[in-house]
Amino acid sequence: MTELQEEIIEFYKKNPCVNYLKFKIIPRDDGSVHLELPVEEIHTNLYGIIHGGILTTMADTAMGAACLVCNKKVVTLSLTMDFIHSVSIGTRIIATARVLHDGAHIMNCESELKTEKGNLVAKSTATFYVLDHFLPMDD
Repeated sequence: MTELQEEIIEFYKKNPCVNYLKFKIIPRDDGSVHLELPVEEIHTNLYGIIHGGILTTMADTAMGAACLVCNKKVVTLSLTMDFIHSVSIGTRIIATARVLHDGAHIMNCESELKTEKGNLVAKSTATFYVLDHFLPMDD
């Protein structure tokens, strides 16, 4: 695991929402991270399937993590979510994200959420405003 991946994991350990929803930040071999969530009852709606807000939060967090990999702290300006398939309790969701545009002030990302079997659950795109560098820059 890289130092940056360790810093991202520590960063998200301090995030109350991530902890409450039980997202797990997992390092990947390519230097990025992804999120995992075993769906529990607290994540569901009245129909017994995962709530769309949980999937949206997961996609937003995954895309924010992709921005951190680029050494940028961001906040979301806009986000679009497409729900493709319902998910029931006991399913493990994996969210991946990639940066489409890494600008000085604006970043664009996309995210896919899939089951552990690879079935696509949702897709998202978002625009982020860059607040600052995540880690101090070497001068």
